[in-house]
Amino acid sequence: MDNQEPRIPLLQQREIEARIAGPIVRAFAEEIGWDRAVVVLRKVIAQLAKESGAELARSLGEQTLEAFAGSLGRWSENGALEIEMLEQAPDRLSFNVVRCRYAEMYRALGLAELGSSLSCQRDFSLVEGFNPDIELERTQTLMEGAGFCDFRFRRGREPKPEERPAADQPAPPQRDDS
Repeated sequence: MDNQEPRIPLLQQREIEARIAGPIVRAFAEEIGWDRAVVVLRKVIAQLAKESGAELARSLGEQTLEAFAGSLGRWSENGALEIEMLEQAPDRLSFNVVRCRYAEMYRALGLAELGSSLSCQRDFSLVEGFNPDIELERTQTLMEGAGFCDFRFRRGREPKPEERPAADQPAPPQRDDS
């Protein structure tokens, strides 16, 4: 007997989530203000995406960019995304999304103003949860009105400014244990 849970397509899962989250966020926005409600929504979605990224790494048994690239079918299933692959190498993955049915779905539900928070911003946290050494750069999305989404992944991210030693601080003293 197969112990696998039934899996619905991700686009359908996001629609179910949006039909619940959209009215809840709007209700909270009436009480606490739009900006604050969206900040809270983004925090929750980011945490869920980070957990999903970690689970993806566990399920694949590796955290490589190649393994991540092999998982793109989950987001694209049933034509949810149309992807134009530009580069796929061990340390780089670059593609454009030229059609996004997720964005179309949020617009059709009257939730275009929440689509980026519910969907697009997940990508960065998902990658962080999958492997914090993979960096994602994306400068535009279809959800925000661009002609395509530009996904550029690179293995071996640069340290963030707060992770770098300050240039004006002296190096720590060297110990001489002789």
